[in-house]
Amino acid sequence: MTELSGGPALPQERRVVTAIPGPKSQELMARKQAAVAAGVGTVMPVFAARAGGGVLEDVDGNSFIDLGSGIAVTSVGNSAEAVVRRAAAQLERFTHTCVMVTPYEGYVEVCEELARLTPGDHAKRSALFNSGAEAVENAVKIARSYTGRQAVVVFDHGYHGRTNLTMALTAKNMPYKQGFGPFAPEVYRVPVAYPFRWPTGPENCAEEAAAQAIDQISKQVGAGNVAAIVIEPLLGEGGFIEPAKGFLPRIAEFARDNGIVFVADEIQSGFCRTGRWFACEDEGIVPDLITTAKGIAGGLPLAAVTGRAEIMDAVHSGGLGGTYGGNPVACAAALGAIETMRELDLNAKARRIEEIMKPRLEKMAQQHGVIGEVRGRGAMIAIELVKPGTKEPHPEATAAVARHCHQAGVLVLTTGTYGNVVRFLPPLVIGEDLLNEGLDVVEEALASLG
Repeated sequence: MTELSGGPALPQERRVVTAIPGPKSQELMARKQAAVAAGVGTVMPVFAARAGGGVLEDVDGNSFIDLGSGIAVTSVGNSAEAVVRRAAAQLERFTHTCVMVTPYEGYVEVCEELARLTPGDHAKRSALFNSGAEAVENAVKIARSYTGRQAVVVFDHGYHGRTNLTMALTAKNMPYKQGFGPFAPEVYRVPVAYPFRWPTGPENCAEEAAAQAIDQISKQVGAGNVAAIVIEPLLGEGGFIEPAKGFLPRIAEFARDNGIVFVADEIQSGFCRTGRWFACEDEGIVPDLITTAKGIAGGLPLAAVTGRAEIMDAVHSGGLGGTYGGNPVACAAALGAIETMRELDLNAKARRIEEIMKPRLEKMAQQHGVIGEVRGRGAMIAIELVKPGTKEPHPEATAAVARHCHQAGVLVLTTGTYGNVVRFLPPLVIGEDLLNEGLDVVEEALASLG
């Protein structure tokens, strides 16, 4: 099976022809170390040459099954035909004018699509940016402008970016915050409903976590001081945590009752990744503001804040923007990505990926006590690894599984507050044969732990 991906057909196969990394990748890594700041890390030390469908080919000719999608970015596949076609056409017309100087139709078209696709039938507005962190930061700016309040509430295990404000919003210290303070003030963190690790058990998780969070907000911050509550409907870097059912609706209700802007951070979970356009739809939540990035533009940098017209329009003219925000080529790519999502019904593809992955991973969990939990939705699936017979995190086993997969030609990512989660983010266009082959390698990696 091959995938047409903006260039020659790329064979959809796993192929390991050198040691990993191969000689050309080793040579390039030496150049990287001499020229690139050490703080820019690397998950797998191979250099990409081509990618498309469900594979990534390196400069040494190795072909890896891609279960990472560039961290949920290339959901439509790398160099997807519609993305390439639209972006290339825009490149020939113009690459930049700055929308704040002379606007262009592509920016408006993306905002119109966002109004159609995001939850709720209310009047909406959008503003476009470059990255997920920028989107979250601007959502906070908008909420503060609208409410006249300052405090922002976030949750345990949440991740929201690497700017100063979004580092403050992010829960995990290493590697995101270590040594980078002081951080922005007026940020308050409360418990999230993490069923696997809730002290009194998953059956009590939603009610107790919501009660604790609301109590802390009310007593320690004061609901009347809170501009925004920001939460990932399915927590990404925290470990693909699905908040217990009922938790999100209760928090959204509390926000609504107290005039607080409820912000859904859908940067990793949005655009068909969980089998719906947006993860918050799973419990029928209609956020006041929703932030998007990653999967929106098929690999080009683009992000957005979309929300209720009266909230978005509260900011004075010139208060939102940025030189590159909503770049015309990125907007064209986004329109191509959305076209692909519709034409291929990638929500259905994501649900099919879940149908394949979850039963196989759950069977592995029965055979390998190191798997504490299998969780996630759609093509956003994870296994949390623990020391068998306990819930003690096992980051060493997690790293070993990832290393085995990488050496065998399967790209996987790790994550989690405790560094003990293997996450799977395959392109939504991946072939089922490749997906199953990738899972075979994951099973071999688990067996190799002994």
